[in-house]
Amino acid sequence: MLGYAVFSIVFFGVLLFWPAGTFDYWQAWVFIAVFVVATMIPTVYLAVKYPDALRRRTRSGPFAESRPAQRLINVGIILTTVAAAVLSALDHRFGWSAVPIAVVIVGNVLVVGGLAIAEATVVQNNYAAATITVEADQPVVSTGLYGMVRHPMYVGALIMMTGVPLALGSYWALLTLIPGVAVFVARITDEEKALREELAGYDEYIQKVPYRLVPGVW
Repeated sequence: MLGYAVFSIVFFGVLLFWPAGTFDYWQAWVFIAVFVVATMIPTVYLAVKYPDALRRRTRSGPFAESRPAQRLINVGIILTTVAAAVLSALDHRFGWSAVPIAVVIVGNVLVVGGLAIAEATVVQNNYAAATITVEADQPVVSTGLYGMVRHPMYVGALIMMTGVPLALGSYWALLTLIPGVAVFVARITDEEKALREELAGYDEYIQKVPYRLVPGVW
C-alpha cells in the first residue's frame, strides 16, 4: 500500500511538474494529495475487510489482461490519463486557461466522488476486478449501484476523468474526454461480450438493467 502511494506521487509528479517546467504549481500539489488520500483510505479498508477484492483490483495493466482487445484498450486508458496530465501541465506552463479556484475545487470534488463510486462498486461486487475475468463461482450482482447501470465502476472513472483537468486548472485538457469516453465504450462493449458468454445469468441481468453507463441514454 505504501508502495502504491509512492508510485502515485512519483507518477503524477513526473507527468505534471516536468512538462509544467516548475514546482510552483499548487493545483498539481493539491491534486496529488487528494488523489493519494482518496485512494489509500479505501485501499486500507479493502485490505482489512475484502482482501480478495483488493487482490483482484491490484492485478492490472495491459499484460494482466487475457483478451487481446483489452490489452489494446488498457494501453488507450493509460495514454489518455497521461495525455490529460501532460496537457494540463502544459496549460499551466503557457497560461492557456484561466480556471478559478472554485472550479479547481469542483474538479477535486469530482475526483474524490469518482473514486468513491469506483470503490463502492468494489465493496458491492468483490469480483469487480481490474481485468476482464470471470471466475467459476462469480455471481451476477444486480442491486445497489448495479441496479442503476451495469458498469458503475466506469461511471466513477469517467467522473474522475472529468474532474482531473479542472483540478489541475485546465480547460483544454478536457478534450482528452473525447478519446477517454471512446476507450471506455470499447472496453464495455468487449467486456459485455465476455460476460454474456461466460457469466451465467448476465443475459437476464441485461433485461433487468438496460443501461450501461447513463440511465436513459446508453
